[in-house]
Amino acid sequence: MVGAGMVGNRFADELGRLAPHIDVDLLGEEAYEPYNRVMLTELIAGRIDLAGLTLPTPDSGRVRVRAGVRATEIDRDRRVVVTADGDFAYDILVLATGAHARVVPVPGLRDGLPRGAYVVRRLDDARDIAAATLNAHRAVVIGAGPLGLETACALRHRGVGVTLVAASTLLSRDLDVEVAGVVADQAVALGIDVVTEAEIASVGVREGRVDAVHLANGRSIPAEILVLACGSAPATTLAAEAGLETNVGIVVGADLRTAVDPSICAIGDCAETLAGVSGLVAPGWAQARALAGSIAHDRRVDLPPVAGSAMRLKAVGMSVVTIGVRASTAGPIDRVVVLADRSARRHIEIVTRGDTLVGVTCVGAPDLAAHLSTQLDRPGMLPADPIHLLMGTSGMPVPESNSPTTMPMSTTVCRCNGVTKGDLVHAWDEGATTVESLATSTLATTGCGGCTKLVGGIIDWLRVSDPPSQHEGSDRETTVPQW
Repeated sequence: MVGAGMVGNRFADELGRLAPHIDVDLLGEEAYEPYNRVMLTELIAGRIDLAGLTLPTPDSGRVRVRAGVRATEIDRDRRVVVTADGDFAYDILVLATGAHARVVPVPGLRDGLPRGAYVVRRLDDARDIAAATLNAHRAVVIGAGPLGLETACALRHRGVGVTLVAASTLLSRDLDVEVAGVVADQAVALGIDVVTEAEIASVGVREGRVDAVHLANGRSIPAEILVLACGSAPATTLAAEAGLETNVGIVVGADLRTAVDPSICAIGDCAETLAGVSGLVAPGWAQARALAGSIAHDRRVDLPPVAGSAMRLKAVGMSVVTIGVRASTAGPIDRVVVLADRSARRHIEIVTRGDTLVGVTCVGAPDLAAHLSTQLDRPGMLPADPIHLLMGTSGMPVPESNSPTTMPMSTTVCRCNGVTKGDLVHAWDEGATTVESLATSTLATTGCGGCTKLVGGIIDWLRVSDPPSQHEGSDRETTVPQW
């Protein structure tokens, strides 16, 4: 296994459980325990520490994690992966090499990143940015997707003045233009200078350090910190040099294996499946589970669709959630109900199809977002008038609320991992009585973290309704130490 990120770690864990007789070498270039890359901006903001990033590690005795080991070559003739630490033989090779951060190809950045310029891809990136805020007053973030907006809010939370520069509108891939405008209002209210429809002309560098960002319209923005959040590109070099087919990513079939060499598979951000490159952790985890099951049981890969993929912004001072269908993607038979409250920087939108809620967009309404997310994709649960859903649990005749007491066991609590309330209750019965131990047992909360509050509510309910005979703590590591 080459790549010990979130997807590689998940694959090793799944295969170790399903086929404990198989030896697995998990090669990771970073010298850290597996950690949650999705939560790096929370570390920049200072809202979590290293312990908050730790992921459950594979506990099979035949899974060997090789941290700090970089793969330099795949020798397909000898069936070995070459590293500076020696050769690793394989019967099956799985590539989860992830992706590289994109860097804007403009003057000032073409010869590498100058001091003060960063990407947000690894733990060291986040730690370096957090350290830089101690002596900086002005920062520029280029890119207004989830990562860029979260980083801008994190820097502002640290007391740094921030300008957010976007090529179009904020969160353009996730939100319609009108809703993006509400998010921009929220950012401005936090003290962030928002510049949209902008083109970067160059980055000013003085004595090897960033000092400004110059726009094509002639505006110059002072900067002591520059963060590039301009997307990512699949890491395909290792595969390409081994003669495997690459396009945008490493090309694989429906079985997640390469056509050139069926003994080599690819999953996660680096893999280009028939549906394309996902770039999201939930599809990568689905691929990891499916491939592990296929290898362990010698069966066909059956990739489940990732229903209701969610974007939950983890930004200090902002609440943005969008799941499923939105107004611009709704079909002719869908019904769209909108509550637009621009003066309060709030926008709530639901999309229904027949008797099912199929889309939710909530800006500035975190409690309602949590309620609506539990109603998604549950046929027959809509009130007679869907507008009542926008009133949350305020007494309107909604059949079910997001209270753990009335929530059906089949309700999905963690959408990243497909964990239901029933899964959590079963794990509780098995002795997992804390958020940490439930995360280890079910993997809930280990994705975007948006379900953590709801998982905590279920724990509180269980402690009253079904108190455990003994409370077992988690035996996970409490830090993400270097190996």
